[in-house]
Amino acid sequence: MSIYEFEAQTLRGKEESLSKYKDKVLLVVNTASKCGLTPQFKGLQEVYEKFKDQGFEVLGFPSNQFANQEPGGSEDIAQHCEINYGVTFPMFEKINVNGSEAHPLFKYLAKEAPGILGSKSIKWNFTKFLVDREGRVIKRFSPQTTPDQIEEEIAKLLN
Repeated sequence: MSIYEFEAQTLRGKEESLSKYKDKVLLVVNTASKCGLTPQFKGLQEVYEKFKDQGFEVLGFPSNQFANQEPGGSEDIAQHCEINYGVTFPMFEKINVNGSEAHPLFKYLAKEAPGILGSKSIKWNFTKFLVDREGRVIKRFSPQTTPDQIEEEIAKLLN
């Protein structure tokens, strides 16, 4: 199994197969617009711009599961990301990342790269998963790990 077997709705309401991102290095992130970590959108965009021409994508998945920090709908989320942070990387429809209603992609990511002490739950907004060109989950990064701290590992996977 790989990440390419999943589908998700884009913020614009289009069903998209993640196989579209085959042969690319991916950073999959659960996001929120009203979180103390929301300024990480700027860093995510910078890393995306730095590496996108080498086969890198950031995939953002908004979630409202942590302290209701993503209360808006798709249009609100899109406007917030574009206006405040200049986000041009792909953003998807708001999903659950934990529990029985969690999106299958995040169930898979959490299983493939458990957190501290083997935890399969997502602890907070801006948990990041690095995926190689074959669609394998390589590593989970904590919400506090900033995008620039991941650059070296992204570069290694691109080379």
